[in-house]
Amino acid sequence: MKETLIDLRAWRQFVAVAEELHFGRAAQRLHMTQPPVTQAIAQLEKTLGIVLFDRTRRRVALTPAGEALLPDVRDMLERAQALPARARAAAAGEVGRVRLAFVSTIGFEQLPVWVREFRTVCPEVALELVEATGDVQLQGFARGEIDAGLMLHSPGFAPPGLERLAVADEPLVLALPARHPLARAERLALAEVLAEPLVMFPRRIVPSLHDAILGLYHAAGRTPAVAQEAIQMQTIVNLVWGGLGVAWVPESVTQFRRAGVVYRAADAFAAPGRRQKAVALPRCETSLVWPASADNAALARFVHFVAERGRAPVSPRLHTA
Repeated sequence: MKETLIDLRAWRQFVAVAEELHFGRAAQRLHMTQPPVTQAIAQLEKTLGIVLFDRTRRRVALTPAGEALLPDVRDMLERAQALPARARAAAAGEVGRVRLAFVSTIGFEQLPVWVREFRTVCPEVALELVEATGDVQLQGFARGEIDAGLMLHSPGFAPPGLERLAVADEPLVLALPARHPLARAERLALAEVLAEPLVMFPRRIVPSLHDAILGLYHAAGRTPAVAQEAIQMQTIVNLVWGGLGVAWVPESVTQFRRAGVVYRAADAFAAPGRRQKAVALPRCETSLVWPASADNAALARFVHFVAERGRAPVSPRLHTA
């Protein structure tokens, strides 16, 4: 059975009569004469098929049905009154939802701070967070499951077809077991570590950074001995602890303090056949990315919020254990 829509005006008249329990006073409150109010309530009851008020010559009282309905009608009218302001807030990106995927490296420090501060600025925008590697994020974009992502890549190599805002820049450092002989040095020469077995992420996760690390070895005339691949940075560090090899990780990973693992910076080296030209260690960049076609005011608000904080270099924190 199709329900008949009832004008909000009739509901306001119902509330007025319910609170005054007098048709004359309700009419005065509504700046109306009494007959239209009486007629409106009678029509409302007819439409609903129930009696809302018991009427006698001496009194007007809510029926049990009318009394049960009153709180819901008040709530509906309050929400209806708030709709224009809420619509303006939605258009300004002050309410809504942003489904944000992120790589683990940005989750160590920057992302928690951003979430806390953004919640203060836009408390009615829900940030739905999901940790995901770059390849998984691209699949999420294709399926329309995420609105934005924080991706790790080599500088300037963010995926094509997405808008991009660089938010962090950091060097790679070497994670190695604390018992490893090289762990005694505060800084390492690249030539000292190129023969070490390597724990590394698969190329599909971060192709540009994977290629940059392999390019480092190739520039030295070496082929990296990849002993084990793993997806998550925490897993890579745990495998280093287990003695499977050493690993190049973004400097932000040093905040993952795994007992028995140390992090060391490495110096550039002179590559063979390059007239002693120094080969520097690759850097990595994190970007906030989103579809160019996105029509989400809350997302635009979040992008603006992150942009105001600028591109942030990661502070060096090389933990010894």
